[in-house]
Amino acid sequence: MKSSLLLSAIGVSLLAATIPPQLTAQNQPTQAGQKHHHYRLVDLGTLGGPISYGSVNGDGARLLNQGGVVSSFADTSAPDPNAPDLCFVADCLVAHAYRWKNGVMTDIGALSNTYSSAAGSINARGWSTGQSQTGLIDPLFGLPQNRAVLWTNRRIFDLGTIPGGSESIGISINNVGQVVGISDNGVPDPFSLFGLGVQIRTFLWQDGLMQDIGTTGGPDAVPGPGCDNQRPGLIVGASYTSFIPNDDTGIPTIDPFLWHNGTMIDLGNLGGTLSFGQCANNRGDVIGQSSLPGDVLTHAFLWHSGKMTDMGTLGGDNSEAIWINDARDIVGSADLPAPDIHDAVRWRHGQILDLGTVPGDACSRGRGINSRGQIVGGSSDCLNFLHAFVWEEGGPMLDLNTLIPPGSGLQLTNAININDRGEILAKSVPLGVTPIDDEDLGHVVLLIPCEEDGTDCENVLSTAADTIQKPSTPITKHANSPRRLLTPRDAVAQWREQVARQHRIPTGSATN
Repeated sequence: MKSSLLLSAIGVSLLAATIPPQLTAQNQPTQAGQKHHHYRLVDLGTLGGPISYGSVNGDGARLLNQGGVVSSFADTSAPDPNAPDLCFVADCLVAHAYRWKNGVMTDIGALSNTYSSAAGSINARGWSTGQSQTGLIDPLFGLPQNRAVLWTNRRIFDLGTIPGGSESIGISINNVGQVVGISDNGVPDPFSLFGLGVQIRTFLWQDGLMQDIGTTGGPDAVPGPGCDNQRPGLIVGASYTSFIPNDDTGIPTIDPFLWHNGTMIDLGNLGGTLSFGQCANNRGDVIGQSSLPGDVLTHAFLWHSGKMTDMGTLGGDNSEAIWINDARDIVGSADLPAPDIHDAVRWRHGQILDLGTVPGDACSRGRGINSRGQIVGGSSDCLNFLHAFVWEEGGPMLDLNTLIPPGSGLQLTNAININDRGEILAKSVPLGVTPIDDEDLGHVVLLIPCEEDGTDCENVLSTAADTIQKPSTPITKHANSPRRLLTPRDAVAQWREQVARQHRIPTGSATN
């Protein structure tokens, strides 16, 4: 179990849409003579344990920079001192943040190396931000205390908390070294996001100073995961707009916000009261999700030049926007008319394009896009990610497992980042291990474009690859698509449950 504040549910699914599909990738012929990339697979390995992990801060977090450097977290071989009830990860081993560069994974440590840490974002300099346990039990929450931290090279800095707070987490870092994160402030709050009982605020940290950026009128505000936004002083997220609860949801209205150098703007909504800002690009365009009137369905939105646009669906109920590039191309997923079926989509100039699935799979979700318009994500049985994919203009969707040399012993399940060099960060499981939702059950891998017949197109496997095993702690099977929500209060409960599950927050503290 991770600390009470672990919320990357910042990429939270409270939201969705209903415009029929305009284009379908499966129906587009592949361009004549188009040659698809092949990739060299590099298994990043671990820090001595069985598992290396994807994003601790949810979809839309940048773990791979443009130089091919990766920062996330992985198991060590040490047992978690908080086992068995308050483990940081499911296998109850200590996990540490790492930086991987040029074939070497470096343990970048924790505030107390006996305890766990996790990096959730990296910038062009190779600096990372995330969270570290302090070794203390937080008296307010009764859980291991976490602090937002900054790693520069091999140095770690405790960023502290907002005055009055006891917990904080670093969410994203830009190239000038500004860290965006969350912290409680110790002020009692009956509407506390994630059910923690205190106000949760977004902070901006730079050069040793932490600034509470405020709210749009209510008690709480949280940031989105950041994607590849590099504009200094620009933050998007979600904020309560008042202290007055709505009758249907039991909490105040939550709207997306855009904060820029001291000014916070309420971006509005699509008619509902549960909305969230996911990411901004470097031009200040914002994507996110907003509930519709009634707070049961949610649609992806684009906010551009002061106007919010409903980006629609593929004829079904819901949609989500995960990543945006500077050309305003957006990737995510959208529901089809058939119940519980969703496909990865790209939005461009107001048009939605169905990217399809890997042959044989029923569903897919888009997770990242680079400046060249290359898209990555995962294809699934609508419950569990099975095949990581790449999609390029002209289609079709390609299973990345077919584009790597044989013999890796791994099944690539979900691709989460792609940089402008076309390098792809993906999750994997050992062959023979059944994928469960988007759970981390194996190693994170880096796929590097190569010539199919070239000597540079050989896999680089971890020496520990043959010893990967499933976590010893049983993992409950969860669907990666939200259930149909029956009431607005179901939407709120589902949001908090998702956060608790993703970050292993005890259910009681997440739902009260």
